[in-house]
Amino acid sequence: MIHVFSHYVPVRVLILAALEGLVLVLAAYAGVYLHVAAAGGTPDGFSSHAGLFAIGTMIVMAGMGLYQPDLWSNKAFLALRLAASFLLAALLMGLFSHVTPMSNPDIVALGIALTLALAGSVLLRTIFHQWSKADAFKPRVLVLGTGTRAVKLAAHAEHDTHHEVVGFVSMQPTRHYVPESSVLTLNPGESLPSVVERLGVDQIVIAVRDRRGGALPIEQLLECKAKGVKIMEMPTFFEREYRQVLLESLNPSWMVLGNGFRQDMVTSAVKRLFDLTVSIALLLVTWPIMLITALCIYLESGGPILFRQERVGKDGRGFELYKFRSMRQDAEQCGTPQWAKANDDRTTRVGRFIRKVRIDELPQVINVLKGDMSFVGPRPERPFFVDQLAKQIPYYSLRHSAKPGITGWAQVRYPYGATVDDAIEKLQYDLYYVKNHSLFLDLMVLISTVEVVLWGKGAR
Repeated sequence: MIHVFSHYVPVRVLILAALEGLVLVLAAYAGVYLHVAAAGGTPDGFSSHAGLFAIGTMIVMAGMGLYQPDLWSNKAFLALRLAASFLLAALLMGLFSHVTPMSNPDIVALGIALTLALAGSVLLRTIFHQWSKADAFKPRVLVLGTGTRAVKLAAHAEHDTHHEVVGFVSMQPTRHYVPESSVLTLNPGESLPSVVERLGVDQIVIAVRDRRGGALPIEQLLECKAKGVKIMEMPTFFEREYRQVLLESLNPSWMVLGNGFRQDMVTSAVKRLFDLTVSIALLLVTWPIMLITALCIYLESGGPILFRQERVGKDGRGFELYKFRSMRQDAEQCGTPQWAKANDDRTTRVGRFIRKVRIDELPQVINVLKGDMSFVGPRPERPFFVDQLAKQIPYYSLRHSAKPGITGWAQVRYPYGATVDDAIEKLQYDLYYVKNHSLFLDLMVLISTVEVVLWGKGAR
């Protein structure tokens, strides 16, 4: 992982994006040269916009989720996303050429460029996938500790493709909470540096809860660090590798003394400008959809069209949130707030569709313009659920240190949740966002939101 503008980005994603950008630029140049040379002319104009062609295509590909690490598990779905990406890129390039005539490319040259780009992208991704599978390029991780703190890391390690956990070392004679097969048995008298050298370890993760009485071999860890081995605490490892703040291993000193949780006037002003710009642009683009949605809701079940509900915002202050009504008017006739369920029978026919494609969230643009919400941030919850969750989940109130958002890091990283366990998982992503929020992270969330909307991930 590389820290880019306070956000951790997988190195492989950056390498793939750089190589794919090069392929797209070369395809743009080649398309123009092949077409113009065949006509006996000299290429000009479009070749100078090869970079714009590459950036635009890559943004579309990112919105289609083509930089997610697990796409190769379904090759047919990957092929569908690639084809859809280049088709959409072609449409956008054609539209852009009419808006800016001076950069108007020949339709044949554009077709050749897109065909070459698609072929080059498929070839690059095939080679890159084979390269990524090679264990030689995965950092080898040794975990100190086999207790309850190490359990979640052990669960992630079974499916992790970014690094290889070589084993867990018990620091004290105690019960092992991780699988016995993953616990390393040290040779008699073997030191930690010897183990690191024998197993070719690149990183050591400290997952020891009780460090009293010499449970943590500081001198041996220092010797390992002097030899170039990276050493980090469990919360730091999870934040870096999984882009979430791990509650089970969290302690107040790590949050207080570590980086993040920045709140200053410049950051707030930039975020507010970003919110207003994106919200106004979204309103201009989607007002016909909102008008049609309002009409469909009224024709199916009458009024009201908008659904108003109290939610908890920044610093715990309440505000009224707006959504298109997607459920029956008597959805909570029992008087007790309820989480939405999968295939919820309270949802109307129109409601099921607009929830699936997230159209029901569009009126929240009004909340953003009023200043109650940001475009990106933790999703606002109802006071009833906030009171319950704050009593059961430590640090829950920290998510209210930022304005709630229409979309958020938890929404694009985790499906819809309706249990306390789901709330804990989402809180870990929300805390990551609150700790590391930046304009760059907001842009990453927006791009990922496009993927969520297009492929219907996590909707109920």
